[in-house]
Amino acid sequence: MQRMSGFGSLSGTELAFVGIVFAALGLGGCVQTAGYAPVAAGVPQARARPAWPSLPENAACTKELTHFETFLEGEAGVGNLNRTVYDKIEIDMSRAANACAAGKDGEARAIVHSIKSTYGYRESA
Repeated sequence: MQRMSGFGSLSGTELAFVGIVFAALGLGGCVQTAGYAPVAAGVPQARARPAWPSLPENAACTKELTHFETFLEGEAGVGNLNRTVYDKIEIDMSRAANACAAGKDGEARAIVHSIKSTYGYRESA
């Protein structure tokens, strides 16, 4: 005698097969057939070096400017600093570079310190 399930005359094997078919049909609805293209992550573009005047060698302002500029380029390169903010900082960095090139070491360094304070960077950055 064939064992009957609670679903009429379906045997255990047939019931399992029906369950698999329904599961496959249910999962088939999860397949996306529309032609949506995935959104590509924005790759940060390399920034061009700023057009600064020649900075005096061995000046403290030269060292501080180049160190902070390298740091900013790294931050922008990995996406921690967006382009708009980078461009605003570069305006002030150009002022500092002009002061440094004119031999105004203290003024140039004060501008760099002001930039760091304004944008939340530590003095060691």
